[in-house]
Amino acid sequence: MKWDKAVALSIVILGAFYAGYSGVSYFLKRQTVETTSEAVPKAVVEAENGSSPQEDWLIVPEEKRPEKGEHFADLIIPGLKAKMPIIEGTHEDELDKGVGHYAGSVLPGEPDNAVLSGHRDTVFRKIGRLKPGDSLIVQSEYGKFAYTITKTWITTPDDRTVIVSHEKPVLTLTTCYPFTYVGPAPKRYIIQAEKMTKLE
Repeated sequence: MKWDKAVALSIVILGAFYAGYSGVSYFLKRQTVETTSEAVPKAVVEAENGSSPQEDWLIVPEEKRPEKGEHFADLIIPGLKAKMPIIEGTHEDELDKGVGHYAGSVLPGEPDNAVLSGHRDTVFRKIGRLKPGDSLIVQSEYGKFAYTITKTWITTPDDRTVIVSHEKPVLTLTTCYPFTYVGPAPKRYIIQAEKMTKLE
């Protein structure tokens, strides 16, 4: 009987420790999102009103390309008043630190499809509020780029069309869906935006 009580007590203690660790870990992940008052850039407003933004694509030199795990840029979402770090890579270690950049895609600002992923319950927990016409901004040492959301959709985890190549600069955000699902979510929520202009 004493042995059974000791085992039961150990399980309870381990359970409490795990719950506490998970709670702290979740809190720290949420802390990667900063509040920002940055407004939609004037260049984006002008483009939406009909003027053509300056096409200013770039190719980042090899020596300036980020290494795995490196915080190389920030994603700013004016509509959510949020700013979050972009980390090179999309494994759990990188996603724990912020928004992960899919290494098989181009960097934001380059011509083609730059793909970013984030957890639905931390950095991307409010992403479902965004809609076509809203702005996304990526700021890095090689430039600041504004994109306008063109569409959102829900798909399956094995849908490879999310990362297909494009002939112009595109920014794609991916996260798990449904947002309130308990456990591994069965679907993916996609936001796609087109590049407007280089701001700086």
